[in-house]
Amino acid sequence: MADDLIIAPSVLASDFSRLGDEIEAVANAGADWIHLDVMDGHFVPNITFGPDIIKSVRDRTDKIFDCHLMIEPCDNYLGAFANAGCDIITVHAEATKHLDRSLQAIRELGVKAGVSLNPSTPESVIEYVLDRLDLILLMSVNPGFGGQKFIHCVVEKTRRIKQLIGERPIDVEIDGGVTADTAPLVAAAGANALVAGSAIFKGGTRENYQANITKIREACL
Repeated sequence: MADDLIIAPSVLASDFSRLGDEIEAVANAGADWIHLDVMDGHFVPNITFGPDIIKSVRDRTDKIFDCHLMIEPCDNYLGAFANAGCDIITVHAEATKHLDRSLQAIRELGVKAGVSLNPSTPESVIEYVLDRLDLILLMSVNPGFGGQKFIHCVVEKTRRIKQLIGERPIDVEIDGGVTADTAPLVAAAGANALVAGSAIFKGGTRENYQANITKIREACL
C-alpha cells in the first residue's frame, strides 16, 4: 500500500516568503503531488492565495499541482486556476449549487475534477456525480486552518466512500491532521492520497521534509 501511496504536502504550512523554494525542496524530498489550499475568507475563515501566485511557481516543479478550492462561488474562477497550471481542481460540494455543472466545467478545461466533503457532509451528496469525478477529497478537519486535530469518524467515512465508488478509477484523498499516527488508519480504510502540512514542513529543510515524508510512508506499511 505504501508503495502506491500519494503524498501531497500542503504548502499552507510552508514559508510563504520562500514559496517557490519550498515547493522545489519538498518536491525533491519525495512529494508526489503539491497540494494548494486556496481560501477566500468567505467559504472558510482564512485567506491564502490565488491563481497568479500558483502560476508564478508552476515552473519550480513538474509534480502534479493538486488545487483545493475552498471558495464560494467557485465556477467563475475555474478557468483561471486551470490556466495557472493546476492539474487537479477540487471544489467543495457545499460551495456550489450545481455540483454536476461545476465538475463538468473542470473537465472541459482539460484538468481532472475533484469534489471535497466537509466532515459533517454525508457521502450521499456525491452519489449521482461519481462518473464526473477523478478524485474525492475527504476533510478530516473543518476547513480553514492548518494544524488542526484529526477527526476520527472520517476513517469510517473513508470506508463507505470506497464502497460507494466501487471499481471506478477515483483517487480518495484525506486532508487534515494527517501524521504518521493517523495516516495508517485512513490508508487501511482505502485512501490512496494523503495531504499533510505541518507534519511534513516541520524542520524547515529539504532533509527534514524527506525524513517526514518517509516517516508517513513507512507508517502505512
